[in-house]
Formats: sequence, C-alpha cells, structure tokens
Amino acid sequence: MPDAKTVWLFRERLTQAGAIERLFERFDATLRNAGYLPMSGQILDATLVAAPKQRNTNAEKADLRAGRIPEDWQDKPAKLSHKDRHARWTLKFTKAKRQDDGTIPTTDLAIPFFGYKSHISIDRKFRFIRKWKTTDAAASDGARLRERLLDNTNTASSVWAEPFRLPSIRSIDGIMAEGDTAYRSRANEDFMAKQGFVSKVHRKKPHLKPMPRHIQRSNAGKSVIRSRVEHVFADQKSQTGLFIRTVGITRATMRIGLANIVYNMRRFLFLERISASA
Repeated sequence: MPDAKTVWLFRERLTQAGAIERLFERFDATLRNAGYLPMSGQILDATLVAAPKQRNTNAEKADLRAGRIPEDWQDKPAKLSHKDRHARWTLKFTKAKRQDDGTIPTTDLAIPFFGYKSHISIDRKFRFIRKWKTTDAAASDGARLRERLLDNTNTASSVWAEPFRLPSIRSIDGIMAEGDTAYRSRANEDFMAKQGFVSKVHRKKPHLKPMPRHIQRSNAGKSVIRSRVEHVFADQKSQTGLFIRTVGITRATMRIGLANIVYNMRRFLFLERISASA
C-alpha cells in the first residue's frame, strides 16, 4: 500500500502532464468495448465539493473576482502558493429541521460554502459518468450544459435535469448563490433542440400561480429518473471522501476527475459481478 506522499507525487505528475481527461477517455473506451454503451438517455446534475476556507480581505476578494492577483501577494511567493485563487464562496441551501413542537419552518437554511463544483452527465441505462466538468462553487449549473457536458454518443436523445433549486439571493461575496442555477432556460432548450436532444428537464412553477396538475404529474415522473444521478454523488462522498485539499482549479480538476474514474471502475466491477452471477 503506497503512503500518502507517494500518492501525492503520482497525482501531481498526472496534474502536470494534464493527463486526467485522457485517462478518463481511455477507461470510458474500455467500458464501451465491454458492451456498456451510453444508452437510454442521460441525466445531468452538479454537487458542491468543499475546499479549505481562505481568510481574505474584501479588497483581496474583489481582486480575485476580477481575475487579478492582490498586490500584497505578488512579492510573497510563499503566501501566493498557499492561496486558492479559483475556489469561490456560495450558499448551500438545505431544508430546515422539524421543530420540537412538530412544525416545519417555511424558510430553508442558507449555509456559506467555499470550494468547487463537480458537474456530471451519466447515462440512464448503466449509470456511468460519461461527461464531467469542474468549476468554482459559484458557477451556474445551467450554463455548463452548453459546454460539452452532453454526450452525443448516447443511443437515446432524452436529457433529464432539475430546472432550479431555490430563488437566487446574493452570497456573502456578492456573487449569485446556488439558487441561480437553472438547467431549464430558453438558451438551453434551444441548444438541445439544435443538437438533436429531447429535453426532459422539469418545468418550473408559473410565477404567482399554482402548478398545473398535469405538469405536477410530469415532473414527478421525471424526478424518479433524475434522482439516479444523486446516488453517484452519494457514493463518491461516502466511499472516497471527496474533498479538495489542494490549491487551484487545475489540481481540483485532477482530484474530481480521479474520483469520477474510481466511481466508474467500482460501478463496472459491480455490474460485472451481477452479470456473472445471473
């Protein structure tokens, strides 16, 4: 069993070589050769991945958001090497817990969160990760759909995703929080139509109007399928303890990419055992 230093050096060499995408594609080719083709459509979702919190001043945060290196860091290479200039703050929403009297608060909790976001697309049939992307935590989910996150090789054209999470609010860094993520938008619907995909994205509730019953039933059916992607994130976080301990989005991409490959490997072995015992 290699020690932590050996694993770190191995991962660092992979990072410097920019090899993670090629490694992912090679194992995806292995899956396809074994008969696990992308089938039955695809499901998109994203999850937040924590990173060590940064203690920066408001001026430093403003410089980082503008893509600049703060002036005080430029002549301090040691300090600069320990500062993550790519991770961002956002707000993570969660349901409020039931109170002692049995009532459930009508407002949800907004928890400050610092780190990155893992975007994935899985095939509906075998639930392998087929496409993925790493961004900062404040990046919108919906915009990533148009950034090569859809798999054109899937044998079916259907695409499932959530339309939104919660209404947008300003985060503690002045950026839009997780609630502004929306897969269902005119830009995404037009993009999918032009690319030959069939949108199965949930429909939003009409503004200040009750949700029509037929749309409720349609969304409920879509949720049954879309929820499968959540099992992928749950597996990654429980089995691999997905957390970014490095600095910078390049190393974060390597860490998340390796976690995606490991998930596909474990999923492949699981399906092979089922096939062998059948």
